Amino acid sequence: MLELRPSCECCDTDLPPDSTEAMICTFECTWCARCVEVCLGGTCPNCGGDLQRRPIRPAAQLDAHPASTRRVVQAGLHRRA
Repeated sequence: MLELRPSCECCDTDLPPDSTEAMICTFECTWCARCVEVCLGGTCPNCGGDLQRRPIRPAAQLDAHPASTRRVVQAGLHRRA
């Protein structure tokens, strides 16, 4: 089951479970689409893998399978464009 982390690990912007801007790698490192393009060049800095749009969990499933509330932010990755 995907964690659905609540924020971008680069800029800490909120990424709710229904966000179409959330991107993940196979290890579920979570990034916003803007940081994937501007800061990361389309590649996960942790594993070197590609990043894909995170699936949206149906709202009816969130009560039984809630999104994570643990925020992960990696200092030094974010670049202002």
